[in-house]
Amino acid sequence: MSRVLIIKTSSLGDVVHNLPIVHDILAARPDSTIDWVVEESYADLPRMHTGVRRVIPVAQRRWRNSPSVAVAAERTAFEETLRAEEYDVVLDTQGLLKSGLLVRLARLAPGGVRMGFSRKLARESLARLFYDRGFDVLPHLHAIERVRSLASQAFGYPVLGLPRFDLRVPERRFDWLAAGPIIVLVHATSRPEKAWATADWQNLIAFLHEAGITSVLLHGTERERQVAVQIAQERAIVAPRLRLGEAASLISQARAVVGVDTGLTHLAAALEIPTIALFGATPRWRYAPYWSPRVLSLGENKSQPSGAEVQAALTELNVLHDA
Repeated sequence: MSRVLIIKTSSLGDVVHNLPIVHDILAARPDSTIDWVVEESYADLPRMHTGVRRVIPVAQRRWRNSPSVAVAAERTAFEETLRAEEYDVVLDTQGLLKSGLLVRLARLAPGGVRMGFSRKLARESLARLFYDRGFDVLPHLHAIERVRSLASQAFGYPVLGLPRFDLRVPERRFDWLAAGPIIVLVHATSRPEKAWATADWQNLIAFLHEAGITSVLLHGTERERQVAVQIAQERAIVAPRLRLGEAASLISQARAVVGVDTGLTHLAAALEIPTIALFGATPRWRYAPYWSPRVLSLGENKSQPSGAEVQAALTELNVLHDA
């Protein structure tokens, strides 16, 4: 049996893009067990993967911003949890100094190996110092295929077929959600240039209302909630702030998702929910969902899609009326 530790801590979209390597590794080495170190905010995601045995949350962001005696105790507890088991392979798919430090904290079994990107390919080249072996990948690969290529070289198997996400989402009921079909709108993004115009969101909400569909807006911060309220104008539901697992459950109940290039949109695509992904500040060739005919990507770097294009895409996906 091979004991594997994956280190991919953030961000949400990157964690989504990392999920298919679990399926790939287990398909090639079915006797493996896979654990995963991830930022606490995103821990629900690998927990939903049917092939991940143990998720080890880390809080590097919070610890860095709030040093205290309590944080020191948390760090110690995390290190004890991380080092409770020995690993035959520790694979860092993040390629940063902070993830490299986690690689070194992990405990290797006799003959175990630490691996990651080469110095040339790591996002921070000094991260390579923490690995026993580093691998090159082709520079113009999609973000998912980049990570799949790294894992395939580390474990010695070919990359085959489209990515598989293997997520199992717990069922939840939401008392605040009215009966009837919903489409989830993901407007929030940490990069303003990715945002879609407020007027376009409002026109889309009106279009969906005419089709008898309720729009539900998600948010993660107070600022994002305020923007959601402005967009909704009492014609859509602004969801309460949801944990990641709750958001995944809501998305899984939606007839479709329309969202900017951000983690929850990629999660919807991974769940095979009909999804319209809006690209206006990032290259589609590197980040757009490509594995399902139920997902359409619109726009391009420095060119936002129009409202008419989004409405046409929803019609194309056949989500506006009951089958």
